[in-house]
Amino acid sequence: MVWLPSASTVAVVGIVIAASIFDLGSRRIPNALTLGAAVVAIVMQALLNGWSGVLSAVSGWAVGVVLFLPLYALGGMGAGDVKLLAAIGAWLGPIGAAWTGLYGAVAGGAMALVVALARGYTRTALKNLGTILRVWSVAGVQPVEGLTLADKASVRLPYALPLAAGALVTLWMQ
Repeated sequence: MVWLPSASTVAVVGIVIAASIFDLGSRRIPNALTLGAAVVAIVMQALLNGWSGVLSAVSGWAVGVVLFLPLYALGGMGAGDVKLLAAIGAWLGPIGAAWTGLYGAVAGGAMALVVALARGYTRTALKNLGTILRVWSVAGVQPVEGLTLADKASVRLPYALPLAAGALVTLWMQ
């Protein structure tokens, strides 16, 4: 018996490959990719599954936004990463978005550790984490000056890669 992937599987794999290439090359994920993928997912779901498909796609998109929007608001993640998870969620639905976000966070943590170790940045990263937690304990959860993506000297991870890993694990587990 031959396994044929679903349209959602093919779309998500294509989206995360393209996003990873863009993120590695320019540290940006184009809106045309993320928002276009979300719109196509909603239209496809409408055509294939009617209103229940639209509800699934829109709910998946919303879960993707809600999961990563706080990290963006704190300056720890780019808007493209939020929109990428939302686009994946539009294809995989709300539960798929949640699992992709979770598996992506695990992959992102592992990637951050590898990068910190490889660059001799581990001590600084832990010190920065301590600073963030101290500021948050006193002033509440908020961006910490000098420790956000606005700081040009900060170490940046192409987060499309962990999200790609998270999406692939989510697809594999289905």
